[in-house]
Amino acid sequence: MRVILLENIKRIGSIGDVIEVKRGFARNFLIANKKALYASKENIAQVEKIKSELSKKDNEKKKDAKDIADKINKKEFNIKRLVTENNELYGSVKPTEISKLINEKTKLEIKPSLIQPVQEIKTLGRFKVKISLHSEVDAEIIIKVDSAETIQ
Repeated sequence: MRVILLENIKRIGSIGDVIEVKRGFARNFLIANKKALYASKENIAQVEKIKSELSKKDNEKKKDAKDIADKINKKEFNIKRLVTENNELYGSVKPTEISKLINEKTKLEIKPSLIQPVQEIKTLGRFKVKISLHSEVDAEIIIKVDSAETIQ
């Protein structure tokens, strides 16, 4: 299915590109989230007219993402969890918990879908977590998992 992109999307394309994608990806993600339109002649002409406006919006999003990245990049966040005798966690640390932790410490709203741990966090230690704030802006934080002595 051919669609025309309304914003820059990592590893897919940039504003105004007419690309061929699978039908489900187009319908369920790109068009549903207003990231693309069906590539009809009318839509292509319309996007050409508003391309500069879309670029301005994208640059604003990029600037906001850079501001957030500057505030959290290379920071370390501590989390306490209950562990077994061999220092494994009961469960794992999920992106939703990381999002809440960042919000508590820095008052910044970061969606869990943007958070990508480099590896699953199932033991004590320090773990790198990548945060994709924009198609061109990434931040990296460190989550330090400590042992909680008792159940809260």
